[in-house]
Amino acid sequence: MRPFTHFAALDWSGARGPRQRGIALAVASGSAAPALVRPGHIWSRSEILEWLEGVAAAGENMLIGFDFSAAFAFADHGAYFPGWAESPADMRTLWALVERLAGGDPHYEAGGFLAHAEARRHFRQRGEAGDLFEAGAGRLRVVEHHQRATKQAASVSNFNLVGAAQVGKASLSGMRLLHRLSRRIPLWPGDPVPGAGPMLVEIYTSLAARAAGLPPGRSKIRDGAALDAALAALGSPPCRLTGPVSDHASDALLTAAWLRAIAGDAAPWSPSPLPDRLARTEGWTFGII
Repeated sequence: MRPFTHFAALDWSGARGPRQRGIALAVASGSAAPALVRPGHIWSRSEILEWLEGVAAAGENMLIGFDFSAAFAFADHGAYFPGWAESPADMRTLWALVERLAGGDPHYEAGGFLAHAEARRHFRQRGEAGDLFEAGAGRLRVVEHHQRATKQAASVSNFNLVGAAQVGKASLSGMRLLHRLSRRIPLWPGDPVPGAGPMLVEIYTSLAARAAGLPPGRSKIRDGAALDAALAALGSPPCRLTGPVSDHASDALLTAAWLRAIAGDAAPWSPSPLPDRLARTEGWTFGII
């Protein structure tokens, strides 16, 4: 596997509004401690896009992890949205569909997509569940079934948009971001790893917490001393932050160090099962093996 020089982790948010306290971005460069990009800044999603476009333009040798899902379940029914004539054939056309229907929404929100009569049938939203939302946990991607079966992580269906654990809204807004970055920064595993320049991967920040020794269900770090202890478990120098630390910042910092720690291993890059069609339609979470 080719080496990377910089490792970035993006803790994302699907909340409404121009700026999001839930967004944090950290980079671990070389062997130095990970550091927040613009610490204390309240990011907008458009500013994150501008930062990523700058990384692409500069050809930075950077592995970039984003904490949202790049696609919905496809393999179980052979479609993202069974019964809908416009259901896309792969994740890039999925991103384009979300953008077309939500393009009028500000701040990379996705209300226009969810308001569409056919799209809303597949989602559980506050106060209602569409008639095609599957009972129970909802539809899961192959990687989500796999991580549950192997107890590597627990996940919630991206078709569920209700509750603190849901990531569906973040994923929809993230798809609008990926649509703009399409062909500019390759996305593993659907794209081959380039010989140089940046690469995107989907991440799950709780994997970094578990690798650092934090118990399941208690993966959030909110003070500098606890963060430094977790970083040490990953072989990283400490950040030496004092006082309270937001869990979004600590997730980004710890996950950047974790990406650096595992990116040189073969296993994260060759999970099983991962046929080409699955890579193009559902993608995979980096670090689930």
